[in-house]
Amino acid sequence: MGYWLFKTEPDEFSIQDLASRKDKRETWNGVRNYQARNFMRDDIKKGDQVFIYHSSCKLVGIAGLAKVSNTGLVDPTQFDPESHYYDPKASKENPRWIMVEVEHLETFNQVLPLKEIKQMPEITELGLVKKGHRLSIMPVEQAEFEFLLGKCRAL
Repeated sequence: MGYWLFKTEPDEFSIQDLASRKDKRETWNGVRNYQARNFMRDDIKKGDQVFIYHSSCKLVGIAGLAKVSNTGLVDPTQFDPESHYYDPKASKENPRWIMVEVEHLETFNQVLPLKEIKQMPEITELGLVKKGHRLSIMPVEQAEFEFLLGKCRAL
């Protein structure tokens, strides 16, 4: 099993939005960074666990837990000229952007703030605590994932 952190802006899509979807599932579309796309295309597998991380908001941090319920999906927003995520170089014969589907597992009682995560000596490999790592999707080492999950559930 793999472990991941997916960033989202809660004004656009939050852990609560995921929890309220039919079957508590939603596709993770609109990613337009090649490294993040490659993670979704090549590395993220069905059953992997995902921290849902709220960014660009008042309380930045880990807000909930999901699991990957489907992989290898073509992101339809790349073909829609009305979409903010339209890519004129993409075609249905040669799509450039791939997405996964995630399923809500848990909304934490409180957000585990980035400020606190950065102060944890146990967390050294997570991209959030490293300079220059701003990816919207990033891998999480199993030991760090388990440690952070315990902290989230203890709040």
